[in-house]
Amino acid sequence: MKAVKTVKTVKTVKTVKTVKTVENRAKGVELSYQTWAEVHLDRIERNVRTIRSRLPAGCKMMAVVKADGYGHGAVQAGAAAIRAGADELAVSRLDEAVRLRQNGIDVPILTLGPIAPREADIAAEHQIAVPVFQAEWLRDMRESRTSPKPLPVHIKMDTGMGRIGIRTKREFEEMLPLLAAGGIDVKGVYTHLATANQADTGYCEKQLARFAEMRGWLDEAGFRDVTAHCANSAAALRDPVYAMDMVRVGASIFGIHTCDEEVRERHGVPLLPTLSLHTTIIHVKRVAAGECIGYDRSYTAQDDEWIATVPLGYGDGCFRGYAGLELLVDGERAPIVGNICMDQLMIRLPRHYPVGTKATLIGRQRDEAVTLDDLARHIGTIPQQVLLMIAARVPRVYLWE
Repeated sequence: MKAVKTVKTVKTVKTVKTVKTVENRAKGVELSYQTWAEVHLDRIERNVRTIRSRLPAGCKMMAVVKADGYGHGAVQAGAAAIRAGADELAVSRLDEAVRLRQNGIDVPILTLGPIAPREADIAAEHQIAVPVFQAEWLRDMRESRTSPKPLPVHIKMDTGMGRIGIRTKREFEEMLPLLAAGGIDVKGVYTHLATANQADTGYCEKQLARFAEMRGWLDEAGFRDVTAHCANSAAALRDPVYAMDMVRVGASIFGIHTCDEEVRERHGVPLLPTLSLHTTIIHVKRVAAGECIGYDRSYTAQDDEWIATVPLGYGDGCFRGYAGLELLVDGERAPIVGNICMDQLMIRLPRHYPVGTKATLIGRQRDEAVTLDDLARHIGTIPQQVLLMIAARVPRVYLWE
């Protein structure tokens, strides 16, 4: 595995940092990484190809790279997904979409979250699609618009998620004159399935039936050539009935299985982990039995022990709740001891290791691995949150195998 020198977006080439040095230099001295995340772009591409192979013929794929590509880097992850066959991208906010455009991404982009009416000109200028589901928003948007470019939109339907979207035909009919008044290009209609990850498909079936009814409203109004999509990662991988015209996949392209274990066993596909998190030992000491480690004397050595300090803490996204988890050092497990600090934590080593030895919180060393699922289970959350809590100050190193 080696660090790539460049990562190509659709039109531009972006410089990528290597493990050894940082582009920024302080007084002529190259700054070294002591803690870093490795992003495996080749694995993102392989995951996208794997998912595409499961889709019906003619079904498009929208790769979701919101929240800076689930912590991987939206530009790099989005470009990798496009290279592997993604047709469109989705993000949450308009600023995320504009950044993709500024970095040469020219495929269709949808913001999944609503924008302010006054921002419609920005979206139109960059040809970024936005969700619409309120007549009042459309009125305010029209009053603030000055750009002659049409605004691409996807009509959002709430079929049971209870988040955003049209819920009644009356709401849709109130929007119709505003949609038909010109300056708007209706590209799609979509909803979100609330329980696609669960074994029981009853609620999904109710949502699908409701969505079919709502799509009929568009047909009646003359909006027939629009892209319909409802499938998230879980739905896209379990049954072609959810695929429709396009699927929206986010977590799965980053190697995360979002389905329950039962569903995964029946419909799961081999996905590769795409991010690992590493640090280095900066101090090693031998402590005697009875000596204390960490804030609040939260750990007491039971025997004479080797204790190492690594520059990884909750300021980097290593929650205090991770206490008790194990890092990997030279392929062996080393448990976290004491309360995790903002910038550092301590681990108990199986034997002496020198300063500079690599330690892994997420990833594999030899035959041992610590996974996102391991961390998520430990603190009672989901792998997506673990990824997103890795702080921006942790450099991302882009690798290609």
